[in-house]
Amino acid sequence: EESLQMWDLNKRLEAYLARVKFLEEENEVLRAEIQSAKSSPAGDSWRAKYEEELRALRDALDHAFREKCTAELARDNLYEEVQQVKSRCQKEQAAREEAKKLLSLSKKELEEERRAQIWLKERSVQLEKEVEALLEVHEEEKAGLEQEISSFSQSLESFRCAPVAFQPVEVEDYSKRLSEIWKGAVETYKTEVSQLEGSLCQAKENLWKAVEDNQQSQLRLQHLEKDLEGLKVRKEMLEENLARQWQEQRGEAEKFQLAMEALEQEKQTLRVQIAQVLEDRQQLMHLKMSLSLEVATYR
Repeated sequence: EESLQMWDLNKRLEAYLARVKFLEEENEVLRAEIQSAKSSPAGDSWRAKYEEELRALRDALDHAFREKCTAELARDNLYEEVQQVKSRCQKEQAAREEAKKLLSLSKKELEEERRAQIWLKERSVQLEKEVEALLEVHEEEKAGLEQEISSFSQSLESFRCAPVAFQPVEVEDYSKRLSEIWKGAVETYKTEVSQLEGSLCQAKENLWKAVEDNQQSQLRLQHLEKDLEGLKVRKEMLEENLARQWQEQRGEAEKFQLAMEALEQEKQTLRVQIAQVLEDRQQLMHLKMSLSLEVATYR
């Protein structure tokens, strides 16, 4: 029984010695790697490199945060500018509506002026016809009076017994009165015609003014439409720039988030590896102590 125990103990001791030899060789290899890493030209360990990379990533994260703040400020400025453009568009829309109202009023005034012009033309034609008719009546009356005067003078010549002092005074007075009445009527019609011509000229001037105002309103409306189109294009460009900057910012934030997650994962992996190495060393120490006890017991 003792010989069997000694044989089992020899087998265990042999296995322990092989395990210790293997672990010592691995420890020597690790020590050599650590020494070579310490004596390398870089002069920094993996922890220093990791801290350096982590510091660089933190700086990049701070830079991205500053860029994010700058982009948000630019976005706010663009939003304010868009609001200003919207208010300006509303003002120009109101001005456009006002211009349309003025244009409609100008069109109404133009139609009224045209109607007034047509009425004045018709009135002038009617007055010309009346003047021509009065002239014809006057000529007829004048011819009739001349004929009556000539017949009356012939009848006077036939009466030789008439006194010498008799003259056709009443006929001449009547002719003078008719001439004065006719001259007054002609002057009255001339005054009315001149007034109608003045009204016609005034209506033409008002018509030209209405046409010019209409043209100016159309030009202003065209300028306002061009400004509105330009503002719409600028608004679309600003919205596209804002959306593009927002997408770029989101993409950079996602990249940095992925990088941080990768670094955190690598950090956790390194912690696990360090814990595993420490645990292996602890087990090695325990194994070495137990081996020493076994050796002492064997001895």
